Amino acid sequence: MTAVAGHTPAIDTGAASAVRPCAHCAARVPRGMIEPGAAEQFCCGGCRAAYHMIMSSGLSACYRLRDRFEPVRAVASGPEAGAADGAAFEGFDSPAYAQRAASGEGDSGLLRVEWVLENVRCAACVWLVERLPRLCPGVAAARLDLGRGVAQVVWDPSRVRLSAVARALAGIGYRPHALRDESARRARARQDRAAVVRVAVAGACAGNAMLFAVALYAGMFAQMEPAHRDLFRAFGLLVTLVCVLWPGRVFFAGAWGALRARSPHLDVPIALAIAVGTAWSVRSTLLGTGEVYSDSLSMLVFVLLCGRMMQRHQQRWACDAVELLLCLTPSIASVVHEAGADGSGGSLRRTPIDAVRAGDLVHVEPGQTFPADGELMPCVGSAGTEIDAALLTGESRPQRVVAGGRVCAGTVNLASAVRVRVTAAGDQTRAAGLMRMVERASRSRPPIVQLTDRAAGWFTVVMIIVGLATLGAWLAIDASQAAARAVAVMVVACPCALGLATPMTISAALGRAARGGVLIKDAAAIERLSSRGTVYFDKTGTLTAGRPRVLRTAGDRRALERAAALDHASDHPSARALRDWAGDAAGAHRVDSARATLGAGVTGVVGGAPVSVGKPTYVYAACPGADRLRWGPGVEAAEREGLSVVLVAERGRVVAMAALGDEIRPDARQAVAALGAKGWSVAILSGDAPGPVRAVADAVGIDAAHSRMSPEDKLARVRDWRPLAGPGQVRVMVGDGVNDAAALAAADVGIAVHGGAEASLAAADVYLSRPTMAGIAAVFRGCRRTVAAVRTNLIVSVSYNVLAVAAAAVGLIGPLGAAVLMPISSLTVLALALRARTFGGPA
Repeated sequence: MTAVAGHTPAIDTGAASAVRPCAHCAARVPRGMIEPGAAEQFCCGGCRAAYHMIMSSGLSACYRLRDRFEPVRAVASGPEAGAADGAAFEGFDSPAYAQRAASGEGDSGLLRVEWVLENVRCAACVWLVERLPRLCPGVAAARLDLGRGVAQVVWDPSRVRLSAVARALAGIGYRPHALRDESARRARARQDRAAVVRVAVAGACAGNAMLFAVALYAGMFAQMEPAHRDLFRAFGLLVTLVCVLWPGRVFFAGAWGALRARSPHLDVPIALAIAVGTAWSVRSTLLGTGEVYSDSLSMLVFVLLCGRMMQRHQQRWACDAVELLLCLTPSIASVVHEAGADGSGGSLRRTPIDAVRAGDLVHVEPGQTFPADGELMPCVGSAGTEIDAALLTGESRPQRVVAGGRVCAGTVNLASAVRVRVTAAGDQTRAAGLMRMVERASRSRPPIVQLTDRAAGWFTVVMIIVGLATLGAWLAIDASQAAARAVAVMVVACPCALGLATPMTISAALGRAARGGVLIKDAAAIERLSSRGTVYFDKTGTLTAGRPRVLRTAGDRRALERAAALDHASDHPSARALRDWAGDAAGAHRVDSARATLGAGVTGVVGGAPVSVGKPTYVYAACPGADRLRWGPGVEAAEREGLSVVLVAERGRVVAMAALGDEIRPDARQAVAALGAKGWSVAILSGDAPGPVRAVADAVGIDAAHSRMSPEDKLARVRDWRPLAGPGQVRVMVGDGVNDAAALAAADVGIAVHGGAEASLAAADVYLSRPTMAGIAAVFRGCRRTVAAVRTNLIVSVSYNVLAVAAAAVGLIGPLGAAVLMPISSLTVLALALRARTFGGPA
């Protein structure tokens, strides 16, 4: 790349087969793109265009900066930069996006927007992006946050369209994407800025108050003049009043709100301690006698605010973990404009998801995620497509969707390009509803949390009384130490750790469960599942896999493989089971013709021989001369066990049989035994025939098995349940379908598993995205561990408060030491909550 002065990358200019880095992005150049003899090589046309644009704009220094901060990466996997087509960013010009994402810059008429940029790597990227005003007239400023990859762009809408700004960024290799959840992010940013300002002001006041205090302490040994001493005390008090009345007012506001609500919390003793210390300091300064606590009070406010910031950071971490887990939809959608009535034709335009509305038509390629809920159009991919809905339903197998079928945001298109008429976008999608359910769960307050909240309120009242008693006692012992002792007691007695012990443990457990594929909608379920009671299991899809498999065969195996080849076009569950059993062997046979009878079987020619496969009645009808005496007993025996039978006939003779059934999950027996060992009673509620239900119950070790139960029967059984061992026990229903929804809602805790239908997901308190019985047992184990962690944290927090109050009351801890200990206790509880082995730990 000799065209850049002073820039000589370490590449081999010899054989075309050598590893050659792209002159723009430093990715590996594919062999087919290498131009022999060319000084600059490019991995794609986009990088070529970006390189020439940067060079022609006089910004070649960015490549020298790139090589200084990040060596050329000759092993990169492929191209990362690309030129944007003319309509790629037109969605940024929509009024809906501007209203949601852009904000004004005072009265200047300028607007500000933030984007996430691709390919941000090093300081050279910062240097280049911040030269955007030179590349795009109308851009006033550009700033790039290297750590987050977020660019803030200020532009004049009267001079340049936002889509042109986006194209300019994409042209130099940094394709922009909309930043999601702007309003919430801005509110959080405002809160964070206000908190930082409070900490900064409190820190400045504390530093200056300490300087005046040092002068006073030095004057005690040098016989400072009374006038100078009073002056330093007055200056120290002035700085302290600024600290107390400005950054410290958050404690008084919280205390006043708590008193008005008649619900005392941790701000009450803090505010009282600060008020007592300040009043005593004002009194001592005005009278010229007694101790002043200007330095201690300012430092107290500073340390408390720092501790509050650290707590907020930890709480935000837990919330962000759940939020990131559930951000299922993409940020950009390909919206079709000027399409026909059936959705055909038109042009594609990449549009921020915030600007997509119900009624829009979007285009989704294979491998892409559906950006919104909608209905599949017949124009493109008229045969339909297959989708991966595992994130929403837990169903591991692809689901077939035909024209007119519904798809959900967050599911993945697998088979063919399709167009979808949007019915719900943004906050109205099913994925957004799932996020709201988890958010409500994180805010819900189970009984154990409500109990600790009440205990913390009473504890606060008791500690205030203890603080006032300490003040009175020290006034009688040593009046000069009374205020310091009372302030220390009230600060160190704040029940921060007690109030955080339960909710933070619950929140951390919810986050761990979510990362493990367990979504707990109601936090009260954690406490209930930690006790004992009865667990009712639906059979199909819960104790069993929920789809037929070949369990045993008889006759000619090659004939079964040919039958599987004949079934290649059928979507019937039995046909899928036979194909899964045959595997690649089915593909070795040539199918000449096939004719299917819906719900019965398939007849055709395979390898030149006539073949029929299907239900026994269908095969017997197709082959009147079949030997029923030979195959009849085996068919009857399998049907008595509740299995489905498939017969295969060739040239008019039945030659093979396959018995299909719902396979029991391999971990079912171990999970049932684990529940029984912890005192849970287990039963089956199933709509199947008595034979299959009893067989499954015996296989997994369950005594109570109820068969032929309608949804109403399941509901009545769960609703009318009476505990065998007295009160305090709970009812748990585990199911996966619409037929279980009523029982799931009626149970004390409903658990939906394995591709649960919409109704079961809405009715359940807990949702497992992975179809395993071990996952169900892990939920119970995780709930027991969570409650045990809550109890441990409560013991730690109460012990801390009792010991710290006693030490402060006798003078072992001063106000500043109390201010340091209080956030340390809260952070200790937070650390215990976050490190607790709740969900996801070993059995």
